[in-house]
Amino acid sequence: MTFDDWYRQDRLPHIFCAGCGNGTIINCTLAAVDQMGWKKDDTVFVSGIGCSSRAPGYIVTDSLHTTHGRAIAFATGVKMANPDLNVVVFTGDGDLAAIGGNHFIHACRRNIDLTVVCMNNQIYGMTGGQGSPTTPRGCFSTTTPTGCVEMPFDLCELAIAAGANYVSRWTSYHVKELEKAVKVGLETPGFSFIEALVQCPTAFGRRNKFRQVADHVEYLRAHSLLKAKRDRLIEAGEAVPDDMFVVGELARRKRPALGVKP
Repeated sequence: MTFDDWYRQDRLPHIFCAGCGNGTIINCTLAAVDQMGWKKDDTVFVSGIGCSSRAPGYIVTDSLHTTHGRAIAFATGVKMANPDLNVVVFTGDGDLAAIGGNHFIHACRRNIDLTVVCMNNQIYGMTGGQGSPTTPRGCFSTTTPTGCVEMPFDLCELAIAAGANYVSRWTSYHVKELEKAVKVGLETPGFSFIEALVQCPTAFGRRNKFRQVADHVEYLRAHSLLKAKRDRLIEAGEAVPDDMFVVGELARRKRPALGVKP
């Protein structure tokens, strides 16, 4: 197979909004899958509900488009029923961290052999632009019209604390780094979590003064702080800027994994 062969050509063009970053994340993921040499009959993509969850519908493998927040629960069932299958989950920040939060942390705890790619646009993009568990403080949404006052979840820190074997974060700007991170996640036995911060021009951008898609992508680039640089700041006793988010490989370990054939 070639990279393009992973797509259902009859389902294109996609229904994502113009400027949405989700297509970039799908491309990066499928590029990594293609490098693995996997066969489509041995690969399953699973998703829940949300903009990101439309992704498996464009991919030629078997797929499950499940109920809201339950993608990891369904994926766990698939993997435990047939450990020979390669199982990848596409999810969003609302789907994963709100209604799906307990499935997320317990899959990390069990260290089930899944690769989860979270397209985090920091808002509920499909259902009306409501604030999500990752909406930054001060940002506007339909449920935070005067600015969000709650602290957001750090999904990567949550995955690390809960026990995931591999955790990484990049953005829709960092396409090569993201592709490499997904490939490492696919290669790593156990639970792999890759967070991809993406622009959402329709729900997030227009409410938060990103008039052009490029403005939001540039913001993601300019506010990314490499983990190595963050660590150097901490070692030097310097403060890490509050408006920066750490990118890079955040955890890689070899805890016993569930769903891996001996």
